[in-house]
Amino acid sequence: MAAMRHVFGRRGLSILIFLLCVAFLASGVWRYATHQGMSQLSARANADLALASDRLVGQLQRYRDLAVVMAKHPQVVEVLTDNARPQDRQLLRSVADRAAALDVMVIDRTGRVRAAAEDGAGSNNARAFVRRALNGALGRGYGAEANAGRSYFYAAPVFGAQGTVLGALVVSTDLSSVDYAWRGDTPPVFFTDGSGQVQVSNRSELVLWQRPVSAPGLQPPSGATPDFAASYIGGHEIWQIGWGPYLPREALHLTQELPVIGMTGEVLMDVAPVRRLAASQAAAVAALCLAFGALLFLATERRRTLARVNAQLEARVRARTQALRDINNELRREAAERSEAQLALARAQDDLVQVSKLSALGQLSAGISHELNQPLMAVQSFAENGVAFIERGKPDRAAENLTRISDMAHRMGRIIKNLRAFSKQESVQQVQVDLGAVIASALDMTAQRREASGVTLRYAPPASALWVRGGEVRLGQVFINLITNAIDAMEGREKRILTIEIVQDTSTTVEIKDTGAGIQAPDQVFDPFYSTKEVGAAKGVGLGLSISYAIVQSVGGEIRAQNTAQGACFSVTLLPMAQENAA
Repeated sequence: MAAMRHVFGRRGLSILIFLLCVAFLASGVWRYATHQGMSQLSARANADLALASDRLVGQLQRYRDLAVVMAKHPQVVEVLTDNARPQDRQLLRSVADRAAALDVMVIDRTGRVRAAAEDGAGSNNARAFVRRALNGALGRGYGAEANAGRSYFYAAPVFGAQGTVLGALVVSTDLSSVDYAWRGDTPPVFFTDGSGQVQVSNRSELVLWQRPVSAPGLQPPSGATPDFAASYIGGHEIWQIGWGPYLPREALHLTQELPVIGMTGEVLMDVAPVRRLAASQAAAVAALCLAFGALLFLATERRRTLARVNAQLEARVRARTQALRDINNELRREAAERSEAQLALARAQDDLVQVSKLSALGQLSAGISHELNQPLMAVQSFAENGVAFIERGKPDRAAENLTRISDMAHRMGRIIKNLRAFSKQESVQQVQVDLGAVIASALDMTAQRREASGVTLRYAPPASALWVRGGEVRLGQVFINLITNAIDAMEGREKRILTIEIVQDTSTTVEIKDTGAGIQAPDQVFDPFYSTKEVGAAKGVGLGLSISYAIVQSVGGEIRAQNTAQGACFSVTLLPMAQENAA
């Protein structure tokens, strides 16, 4: 009896130890699955938050562009230099109705509203965004309107003929109309201002909630504070909230700064599916271990089958180990292939820029040949004349012909220098470049094509050097692409005028205008492979403007396209080297 009790005691202890190990293993699987699920949930939350942020920024920046464009309207300038007229208010109301803006106001330097789309006038100089616009910069802000509640404002300075700030043009929009289109979307997303107040959300119950000082969570503007607690799992912030039936009880909280609009985007992702998946995986592992333990316990009762069972288990372990090894090798191979693909993509992008330059040279080859052929023929003629003058004993006339031959040689050298500089491979560098020299080189490269197409050039070169940040060769490629596109756009037009203007402010902007048919889709003109030209050897494939866009973006600049009353206008804005740290 004592021996039997000893045997059962050992078995009971072994079973207890086994159950503790199973519980420990299941707990480890649960923690690992939870951490992995949180990482995947965080990646999806980042993507959803980025999408919602881009949507909001895009909606608000329409009104920024409207403020900038309307600030240059001649009728707005007249309002600030003279008394407002009824047609001025009609213009502002028409613009506000078409853009779905809440109001459009013209404010003078004293802060007084000179004209507005809606009724009412007063002083607005106390608002920071208005003061910023009156100082010559683009201002933005948010606040409450008497007739609309939550509003967002853009204020653009209105400049006079001498570059002085005459006043500001303010465009306001109702934030409640901005977020109406995506209310109810999942997951819950909200955007807080600098003070921590919720301004925009796809859950209307969270609007105007306030973040506590130096603490996580949100509080309603009135009433009792609902249940809230915060914790961390593997570096992920988890909120336990009781804020209503349309919000998760437990959520992963992520944030994204949006300095463009002065807000912070935040998202709440329900972690209940992650919890359930981790629990089911832990339960599956526990069940598997318990089943395995039961089989092992029965195997100990049958010593004859122990060897066979052990052999089967070892075979399974070896097979699973080999499978895991194969999977690891496959993952390493895929990682190496992805790294090689990224390097190949970078090389392909550089090659594409070079191919675009060579393609432009191919299109300009006829004009370049003409530019080189003329001096060569002139050199031959002057040389023959020089020989004749020497034979006749007229060294002065021979010297005059030799001087002309030297001038022709300098001219051909300048053309070849431009060709060599344009065709060489250049990496994007943040160096100081003379913008006037870059434009002059581009005009030299396209001179013959302009003359062959009958295009009239209107351009006043700068009196001194304009130093901007960029690469000389790639900026030259940008301007050659824009000039040749303008020439192509004016093909078959009766009036062919190419206008190049340089505008200097805090940055330097080059405007290239043509008298063509304009741009059919300005929002798609910089997309790769988008082209309105016929496909062919001498036509485009839709990569020139896309490459130009990438080059300008790489040096911190901006390129825009718009239609004018005469045709199309492309604006290239470049920063001076002094603003490198600020940028």
